[in-house]
Amino acid sequence: MTSLTFRRDVLALDVGGANIKAADGTGWTYAEPFAMWRDAPRLTEALARIIRDASPRRIVATMTGEIADCFAGRAEGVAHIVGALAAAAEACGCGSPGIYHVDGQIVEPTDAVANPRGVAASNWHAVARLAVSFVPGARALLVDIGSTTCDIVPLAGGRPTPLANDDAGRMATGELVYTGVERTPVPAIVRGLPHRGVRRPVASERFAESRDAWLLLGGLTEDPASTDTADGGPFTRDASRIRLARAMLVEPSAVTAADAERAAAWIAEAQARQLARAVDRVVRQCGGRPEAVVYSGHGERLARMALDRLGWSVAAVSLPAIVGAAVSRSAPAHALALIARGELS
Repeated sequence: MTSLTFRRDVLALDVGGANIKAADGTGWTYAEPFAMWRDAPRLTEALARIIRDASPRRIVATMTGEIADCFAGRAEGVAHIVGALAAAAEACGCGSPGIYHVDGQIVEPTDAVANPRGVAASNWHAVARLAVSFVPGARALLVDIGSTTCDIVPLAGGRPTPLANDDAGRMATGELVYTGVERTPVPAIVRGLPHRGVRRPVASERFAESRDAWLLLGGLTEDPASTDTADGGPFTRDASRIRLARAMLVEPSAVTAADAERAAAWIAEAQARQLARAVDRVVRQCGGRPEAVVYSGHGERLARMALDRLGWSVAAVSLPAIVGAAVSRSAPAHALALIARGELS
């Protein structure tokens, strides 16, 4: 991230458990890995660096990192993240940050800490408001797939109409599904993989992740410099082949590129089935098939696979196609920046 020579009106931050994402609402975005469970003590430092480089006049933020297991509970996690945001903003001379609330308001840090349940994991609501702007008045569904989770949000009457507002409630209704295109361990998706005519069990160990499957299938791009992988090795097709071999406890030399691609397709199909069931469940609770589906995040290919399994013929809106892949990947931050700028109702 290079230093900028001008001041942005708004910097919106999405402080997650594995990544920090930023956007200004004009098309600029930034993202970097941040392992909250391990690096929470240096959150202020990381945020201050991002804020200093972006040089904003105003800071707003949303979060999902409060559920990291380094915190005793959500209240402690929210307090830590809000405190880090406030300290970083003060160090950069930006004033008090605004924190996004699940009711759609941007609140002061003291209010956020006093009402942690209202600001915890509220970023999906900001994305849903962005999705509504592309399907005004329609009965629609947002399907937003990122690195770790999928958010399924009903939209109606020009606003988000979720069945629940917190993580536990949304997971119980099917609106929050813990599967994504990067960080989901392979044994959390499948119990076995095809290999040369047999189905081999997979070890219940973090040998490989969904990012390996989606790289092999072309849904993600190779990045040899990245070591944010299950084994800390490079994010390349060959390294992903080796990681999938290890998941089956097979020697890497016994798994060809074609073998690995077949295993990757099996993983993707299992995710698609899981998401199709969740989408169908949410829709049944909402009273019927939507008129449109809005795709967001960088897992659109998986989302379309899931919807294809349902056999629906509905209008499709692709946020990656409209706003660009980078902005869609940071959709919560982008949406929040638009809200703060007064450009999104």
